[in-house]
Amino acid sequence: MGLMPTLAAEDAAAHMADITPKRMNRRQKAAVIVRLLLSQGVSPGLDRLTPAQQGDLARAMSGLGQIDRATLAGIVREFTGALDNLALTMPRGMHDVLEILDPHISSLARDGLKAEAEIGDGTDPWLRLAAMDPARLRPILAEESAEICAILLSKLSVAKAASLLSELAPARAELIAHAVALTDTVQPETILRIGEQLHAQIVAEPKRAFPTGPVQRVGAILNAVNTAAREAVLEGLDARDAAFAGEVRRAIFTFHHIPKRVEAADVPRITRAVDGETLKTALAAGLVQAPLAVEFLLENMSKRMAEQLRDEAEAAGAPREAAGEAAMQAVVAAIRGLEEAGELRLLTEEEG
Repeated sequence: MGLMPTLAAEDAAAHMADITPKRMNRRQKAAVIVRLLLSQGVSPGLDRLTPAQQGDLARAMSGLGQIDRATLAGIVREFTGALDNLALTMPRGMHDVLEILDPHISSLARDGLKAEAEIGDGTDPWLRLAAMDPARLRPILAEESAEICAILLSKLSVAKAASLLSELAPARAELIAHAVALTDTVQPETILRIGEQLHAQIVAEPKRAFPTGPVQRVGAILNAVNTAAREAVLEGLDARDAAFAGEVRRAIFTFHHIPKRVEAADVPRITRAVDGETLKTALAAGLVQAPLAVEFLLENMSKRMAEQLRDEAEAAGAPREAAGEAAMQAVVAAIRGLEEAGELRLLTEEEG
């Protein structure tokens, strides 16, 4: 009786010794290692592979069947041996290379290599889109269908998607948010084609020399000049190009526009961004030049502060024109600064 377990163990050992490890190619061995890592709860970073490579790996894994212990041991030994011999890991693709070289190469070389990388290095187009500056994605959200925009936002990080969505008009943002609910039935192949088309569309657009268009640039300049000079320039533009002048007028944001373009809840944030003396001077000038803007500001701050500022502004009387213009422009500049920092959103003329 005592010999039976010993004989059984010897027979099993002899049987295992007779097993010849399966012959596998590199792709099959990679599939075995990936399966082993996944079984241990370790992520092998498959998201870094191209869709084609992911497909090849899945097909290789699906055709392997059962793997005996000897074969697995041989593959693991080969894999760990390769790791032991590894001295340096080089970056994958031009995007990763640029992250390392960026501080050490010229801006001209960097821009050229970045443009080359954006053309396509075989990676998932959605990864390249997600890495782009939000400014390059904004036109997509403004021009494409709500369904396409919903797919784009769904493929971005939550933070970037939220930032882009918050910049849209409420009606447009609501439409795109609802369209997200319609994307569940879209096939992966369709998602991939959409990503490729959007990426090609963005890359094909020539780079602009200026971050904003001519209307916004002229509007920003005219925001910073006094009323008389601004109106003189606009009259000249009307004579030269009435359509362009009309767009510039809509882009201009001055102290007079505050009631229509600023949300009431943002007024306390604005008053904190302007020093007290400047705000008092702006209100004193506004009582004469833009009384509606003054009343809007006073009505939407604390009652105590409003009463104090109103009394001080009325007591001071209208300041000199240059001082009043400068103070009102300082308030406008503070509002623009808060907008650029993402702390408030100016309403459009239609919303106001």
